[in-house]
Amino acid sequence: MNESRLSRDAVAGAKSDSDRSPTHASLRIAAMNLLARREHSRAELAEKLGRKLSGQGDYAELLNEVLDRLSEDGLQCDRRFTEAFLRSRCNKGQGPRRIIQELGRCGVESALVNEVLSNSEIDWYEQARLVAIKKYGEEPPKDMRDRARRMRFLQYRGFQADQIGQAIESA
Repeated sequence: MNESRLSRDAVAGAKSDSDRSPTHASLRIAAMNLLARREHSRAELAEKLGRKLSGQGDYAELLNEVLDRLSEDGLQCDRRFTEAFLRSRCNKGQGPRRIIQELGRCGVESALVNEVLSNSEIDWYEQARLVAIKKYGEEPPKDMRDRARRMRFLQYRGFQADQIGQAIESA
């Protein structure tokens, strides 16, 4: 019984580095597993798959081929990711400035971000007002200190100054 365990361990340890090197299919499967959980930007996928490949050599060309193929097949799309991200963050009560910043961190091109934001039918003034009401209720600020606190909160959430001003005035 110990011999069979030793022989299995010996066989497993005897595999060459070429057997462990990533293939196009294994990278594609790993990428599809990530995409099955949620949408990812191309840059996010490249980063996550790159981490899996770290220390195994230079596979940048193979990685780009896999990402190109996923885009061609419609499995990965930065526009779809950006639209889903926008909906998600808007539902969490975040404003346009914060969403733009986070999409930049995800590696989405600013031109695409601006296009998706301008095509969205989100009323940021109403969004800021609803976020303020959810946090503070419909009562107006009691004093300047309370007003400043509400303004900082909405600013942290990523709303612009005019949106914040209107949200506080209408509350």
